[in-house]
Amino acid sequence: MRNGKKSICAVGRFLLAAMLGLFLCGCGGEQDVLEFEGEDSAQAAEAEPWQAADGEQGAETGEKPVGVHVCGAVRRPGLFFLPEGSRVDDAVRAAGGFREDADQEYLNLAAYVEDGEQLEVPTREESEALRMLREEAQGSLVNINTADVERLCTLPGIGESRASDIVSYREEFGAFQTPEDIKKVAGIKESLYNKIKDSITVGGP
Repeated sequence: MRNGKKSICAVGRFLLAAMLGLFLCGCGGEQDVLEFEGEDSAQAAEAEPWQAADGEQGAETGEKPVGVHVCGAVRRPGLFFLPEGSRVDDAVRAAGGFREDADQEYLNLAAYVEDGEQLEVPTREESEALRMLREEAQGSLVNINTADVERLCTLPGIGESRASDIVSYREEFGAFQTPEDIKKVAGIKESLYNKIKDSITVGGP
């Protein structure tokens, strides 16, 4: 009888140990899952600050807008701020596009705009008048390498201050090699160059 009780106790202890073992294994498995989830969350937490820092860096080194004054024969003349790297065509579109009487061939639409630049779109009538004036002046082109301030002031859009800048530039850097080199002078941008390009030369009298 005593042997029977001992057997029953032994079986009981065995079953209790087995159940305890299963319980501990189950807890261990659950703990492994929690640790994995915690590690995954930590990786996500690390990723978020990296993305934020990357965004902040983009904001710090981001492109600044350029201010362009569009006037003349456009639908909505005014001052417009465009992304850096925009072209004349973008500026004209920002101003509502050309008016019906605009000379759409006057400006180089593929040219890049610069901060502080003024783009003036003439009408076809104004453009024709400018063309006739240029033709009349063909025999008396202004030599930008030899002309003094007074002579340079005869160019359209060139005042005394800008003329002085031209003289100062060639004194510091030497003669202009091509008429287009005048755009290297501060303040002479594409739109102004288009007004004077047919009236200037770098050689001759």
